Amino acid sequence: MKKFNKKMIYAGIVILLIGLTGLGIYLKQVSDYQHKVSELSIQNVSLQSIKDGIYNGECDVNFIKAAVEVTIKDGKYARIILVEHKNDRGQAAEAIIDEVMTQQSLKVDTVSGATNSSKVILKAIETALTNESK
Repeated sequence: MKKFNKKMIYAGIVILLIGLTGLGIYLKQVSDYQHKVSELSIQNVSLQSIKDGIYNGECDVNFIKAAVEVTIKDGKYARIILVEHKNDRGQAAEAIIDEVMTQQSLKVDTVSGATNSSKVILKAIETALTNESK
């Protein structure tokens, strides 16, 4: 019976250590994600300097990712397609594309409750037009 108890204690310790390691890895990923989002800076792009065409861009900050296809025609946003949007609770941010189209600018307010996803989508649009990789 003593051997069984010792094995159970050792097994419990191993399981606890594995759980704590997993928690530590997850917390590090969350910290990295929060840092990446806080570092995102969205710059407005002068559309007059962009040739007519279709441009692709993306932004990935671990927990949120957006990929877009941006069509420029006559110095204006003609169409923006959200090709991919990996998000947690940020689906509401997808409405920001309509705002960009209406304002013809990346300097729009983020969607309340979906700020991080809004920033990632805006950065993906900027990246499409500036060929940056973030």
